[in-house]
Amino acid sequence: MTAATELETSAAEVPVLIAGGGLVGLTTAMFLAQHGIRSIAVERMRAGSPLPRAAHFQLRTIELFRAAGIEDEVRLQSEQDFVPEGALIAMDNLSGRKLADIIPGLNVGVDDSLTPCRRLFVNQPGLGQVLRKRTLEVGAQVRAGCEVVGFSQDADGVTARVRDIDSGAESSIRCSYLVGADGAHSKVREILGIPLDGRGIFSNSITIYFRADLRRQLGGKPISIVYINNPMFGGFFRLQKDCQSGFMVVNTVGDPKVDPAKAANAAADTSEERLIELVRAGAGVPDLDVKIDGVARWRATSDVAREFQRGRVFIVGDAAHLMPPNGGFGGNTGIHDAHNLAWKLAMVLKGVAGPALLDSYEAERKPVAKFTVEQAYTRYVTRTATYLGATDYEPLAHDFNVELGYIYHSPAIWPDNGDGKEHDDPRLTLGRPGARAPHLFLERDGKRISTLDLFGRNFVLLAGPEGTAWCEAGRIEAARLSDVQLDVHRVGSADLADPENRFCGAYGLPPTGACLVRPDGFVGWRAKASEPDPSASLATALRTLLSRS
Repeated sequence: MTAATELETSAAEVPVLIAGGGLVGLTTAMFLAQHGIRSIAVERMRAGSPLPRAAHFQLRTIELFRAAGIEDEVRLQSEQDFVPEGALIAMDNLSGRKLADIIPGLNVGVDDSLTPCRRLFVNQPGLGQVLRKRTLEVGAQVRAGCEVVGFSQDADGVTARVRDIDSGAESSIRCSYLVGADGAHSKVREILGIPLDGRGIFSNSITIYFRADLRRQLGGKPISIVYINNPMFGGFFRLQKDCQSGFMVVNTVGDPKVDPAKAANAAADTSEERLIELVRAGAGVPDLDVKIDGVARWRATSDVAREFQRGRVFIVGDAAHLMPPNGGFGGNTGIHDAHNLAWKLAMVLKGVAGPALLDSYEAERKPVAKFTVEQAYTRYVTRTATYLGATDYEPLAHDFNVELGYIYHSPAIWPDNGDGKEHDDPRLTLGRPGARAPHLFLERDGKRISTLDLFGRNFVLLAGPEGTAWCEAGRIEAARLSDVQLDVHRVGSADLADPENRFCGAYGLPPTGACLVRPDGFVGWRAKASEPDPSASLATALRTLLSRS
């Protein structure tokens, strides 16, 4: 039997099939594996792109990497490639005048009272190796050189058709759920017929990957990103640590005020001669020795899919939302989508939660996507495309609000009679239901840990120092609901000390109160005082958060 025939006749079954094995697809597989769920990620490329694409990984993303056990590896990869705490500035060219200071440092304003983590720049090829290694270690599969070309779903699952890129042979994979993590041109979204809502395309941009010696311009300087604005083009540079290779994004060419349509089409000429000319203009060195490694054409858009779910099929990442690169929010938002969806799929597949829990994925993530897309657009038109004269953008929100301050509203969150905010300063959310559970340092077994280190796999009940009744109720419910994994902690006890006495203030609780944190680290329910029957209250909260009748 030939290899092609084997592919045609073989069939596989897996709880979750992931279309796409890039950044978001791999993290989806990794997060599912944290909850004991097998998956197969199907990826067109047989090997990751060798081009040194860099990505800005933000605070919440690094917190999720911490929970997955790869934070240290990712940080080491970052330190190999980039200056750790570089600034964002604007110049007319790398040899010329500074036009503006945008951000004085990558982690400006970040301290241990907010998070134990720090933002990082990491090359996607290097990060991809870390993710793939971890994904395989925890039992997920990656099938390279294949793509999902069709699927059908019924009441019990999804049957997907997978094609081998080289041979064209097709095989079937039967799964309970399908996740489309297949990027901006998502085949999964196309098959579902889900339209995008937003502004559409407002520029055709390019990213030029190159090698050139720019040590004289930037060597030894604590700079991460340099925005360029000059008569030839507008865009930005991101260089490797050695300042001898990197990439340059070109958003506009020429004078946008004279010919806006021409300026917005940076991809009109991508000949090697033209690419070298642009790099030289950005460097401010007319005779710079430049070697072009590659060029990527892409379209600046700010769109959100009308739906994130159809039946047993979900879309995440760029398949669900498209945004300009300004702010570095795109990949991070996709990783957060995957994290939100993974624990819900796991709970439903294990029979712990009702299927209706999956409806909360769109209810929670779509508003976040809309907010984040708008914030990326605001940064685009105010930093890169002022020539547009755009007035249809939202006020600039602080990066902390975008990265850590989004607030969920869904049936998987207990109503708290809040103000309906969809985002806020994460230092002010104070443990409200729907918000990320705040970080603070505690002590366990003589070691300093973050509250974030308590979350990631199970539900967690955190009670105040006088919340003994809640802890007892938690132990009763954990025993009664044997399928629900519930960790119980009294903060301020001998087992989990609160040396700075910060817990109650950080979580908006009195000493007798308690809160229930979901496996994704978001507060699902909160009791601001003791209650006559804490066991019944906790049982009701768990049933609600898990969509159990």
